[in-house]
Amino acid sequence: MSNAPASDAPARDRRSVTTLRVLRTERVTPHMIRVVAGGPGLEDFVPNDRTDAYVKVLFPLPGVDYPQPLDMQAVRRDFPRDQWPVVRTYTVRYFDPVARELAIDFVHHGDAGVAGPWAAAVQPGEEFSLLGPGGGYAPSAEHGLHLLLGDEAALPAIGAAIERLPAGARARVVVEVEGPDEEQKFDSPGAVELTWVHRSAGRSLVDVVRALEFPGEDTQAFVHGEAAMVKELRALMAERGVTKDRLSISGYWRRGLSEDGFREVKAAESGA
Repeated sequence: MSNAPASDAPARDRRSVTTLRVLRTERVTPHMIRVVAGGPGLEDFVPNDRTDAYVKVLFPLPGVDYPQPLDMQAVRRDFPRDQWPVVRTYTVRYFDPVARELAIDFVHHGDAGVAGPWAAAVQPGEEFSLLGPGGGYAPSAEHGLHLLLGDEAALPAIGAAIERLPAGARARVVVEVEGPDEEQKFDSPGAVELTWVHRSAGRSLVDVVRALEFPGEDTQAFVHGEAAMVKELRALMAERGVTKDRLSISGYWRRGLSEDGFREVKAAESGA
């Protein structure tokens, strides 16, 4: 489960590869693993001011001899597509220029997928590469209310937004997770009302948001997560008067599909 948009849009400059060294890993919750990285390669990382800053993590295929340092332009030019590294899109949870650290949170559900098992097994000292960052959202002081809605995949971006709210800004936050063990704590300069929705209790984020009252004309919203859920929330935002210029909304993943499969479906839908 990637936690950023599954798209082929550039993460700033897809030609520029940043190679980082793992410093440590942390179990944020039973199913969320934080990989904290740094090393000399972090000098090549150019951060942006977006709280949904995302990177494309590159997972080389076993047995393929890639050019070193990794050059994705050369790979795309010289290698058949089935030998390109697997790409998974993840939000930067935080970038600390003083500590020289960059953190990415990975949802982990056992051996399924590529990125989650990697995050569970990677050891300090190992290196990995990424492209980016991209991103398009950050909470603005111009709006009276910030509405942050999503599931585990959106939680790193939501957490970053909570921590970067303008001082005193009001935020209503609703996050759907499997159960109480997956809840997290955040510090914020804003006034945050955070509601956790537990799937294990049969609750739905959409139902909770539908019952909320908020001033659509003065609300900036960030709505991301599973595609079917986001589709319902998109209609609800329109009904409540949250206009497109104040709305960051996208499906990060779709139930039953890998990121590659979801990317293909989105491309087909956009071309229909």
